[in-house]
Amino acid sequence: MGILLLNEHFVFWGTFLLAFMITYISIPPLIEVARAKNLYDVPNGRTSHENITPTLGGIAIFAGFIIASMVFVNIAKIPYIQYIIAGSLVIFFVGLKDDITGLSPLKKFIGQIIAAGIIIDLGGVRISDLHGFMSIGVLNTASSDILSLFVIVAIVNAFNLIDGIDGLSSGVGILASLAFGIWFFLAGKLQLAILSTALVGALLAFFRFNFFSKKYKIFMGDIGSLLVGFILSIFAIKFNELNLADAVNSRYIIHAAPAVSIGILVIPIFDTIRVMAIRMARGTSPFKPDKRHVHHYVLELTGSHRISTIILLVTNLVFIVASFLLRNMGILRLTTILFVSAMVLTFIPYYQLRKRRGKNKVGKNGFVADAE
Repeated sequence: MGILLLNEHFVFWGTFLLAFMITYISIPPLIEVARAKNLYDVPNGRTSHENITPTLGGIAIFAGFIIASMVFVNIAKIPYIQYIIAGSLVIFFVGLKDDITGLSPLKKFIGQIIAAGIIIDLGGVRISDLHGFMSIGVLNTASSDILSLFVIVAIVNAFNLIDGIDGLSSGVGILASLAFGIWFFLAGKLQLAILSTALVGALLAFFRFNFFSKKYKIFMGDIGSLLVGFILSIFAIKFNELNLADAVNSRYIIHAAPAVSIGILVIPIFDTIRVMAIRMARGTSPFKPDKRHVHHYVLELTGSHRISTIILLVTNLVFIVASFLLRNMGILRLTTILFVSAMVLTFIPYYQLRKRRGKNKVGKNGFVADAE
């Protein structure tokens, strides 16, 4: 037993350190390449940055995650790993094309569907049951495929949309990977826990440069944000599937798993739903970029990327802890609590921003200009 525990500790520390070191060592050379080839994110009216910044950080995240996973994962115990890697490669090249030369939203969407299709139909990673939510249990194949495709593409794009301030997308990715990974470990799903550890290691190394560094500052770009969303969507699906009856030790079963997974990913999920709803209500395309994301509101209020990111990450952590503490609630009740709480917390910076702007600018007919 002691030898087994020692081996487990070695595997997890080895996975973390290898992913961290590969990502950490890769970033400075990538920055030099980006500078030599003028591969920068140039500030515009939608961005929250003032300086041009290299955008190839996702390459380092991809390398750290993939190599560490392949070294330490026992492929025989997780046969669908080859399809996770295949889907990740599709995501990688879609993001690379978009980061270097640009890619139309349609082509990016098609690439995401292909990656999702690989993991769903070939890897068998799909949502097969709704845990009794709305009295719905086992899904037929068509419904399972459609819902799984929607969930993967939605989470992938949600992480792409919140990647607007330093450290937010990677920070949320770290917290979510830790939450899923700890549960996988406790439930005895060690190979999934190793994958989670690899993602944490790679993201922590990137976070150090993106959040703290000035000389070697770098963005993850679409490669990174799409990859993080893709891997976490797989973790979310497996988390829900493994929490079905008899899938794991009954001590660790979470009957409200769909709601808990929403709580783990609350910032990207809720903010994406909110922003798209606002856009459609205003008669614009739900995919048209703007500055109505909650991180834009918090950033304008604080004037600091670091403070804004810390506030949002602490908020996300609180939601994660609360979701697990309230895991015995019904799915509908817990989901309602999570969304109402998120709505109230989002309204606070929005209200404060309107109040501040109202002191300086009042629109025609006496109406305060909307907080964009």
